[in-house]
Amino acid sequence: MAKGVNKVFLLGNVGKDPEIRSTAGGMTVASFSLATADRAKDAQGNWADKTEWHNIVCFQRTAEVVRDYVKKGTQLFIEGKIQTRSWDDKNSGEKKYRSEILCNELTLLGGKPGGEGAGGYSKPGSANFDQRTPASQSDYSDVGITDDDIPF
Repeated sequence: MAKGVNKVFLLGNVGKDPEIRSTAGGMTVASFSLATADRAKDAQGNWADKTEWHNIVCFQRTAEVVRDYVKKGTQLFIEGKIQTRSWDDKNSGEKKYRSEILCNELTLLGGKPGGEGAGGYSKPGSANFDQRTPASQSDYSDVGITDDDIPF
């Protein structure tokens, strides 16, 4: 049988703070959900957003980066592969399945509050380009976007 390809690229936002744990052997593992959005027209011709949730699992150094820098709302670019696990439910004996993205590479995107760049790095000379409002007031109230419009 020919070799297959199992590669995933995701760009999205973390849905809730990551869960960090360690294996019996001392390996750090981070698990979190990542939301990606797609926009399409519905039957009436109106644009509608559809959010897809992905279960992400990171190991070792990548999990440590997640532990130290990632929280709910963080925008990430993930490269990894899909894996489906199965187990028997302890209560019902029913077979359960969970598809996950095993993260090989993770890139922190977006900035931190206060105008810092991605991952805490800020280019020298880079500043808030919109001089009308300081970075701490980036609530977009002047364009009608509120916290209720954000899916996380």
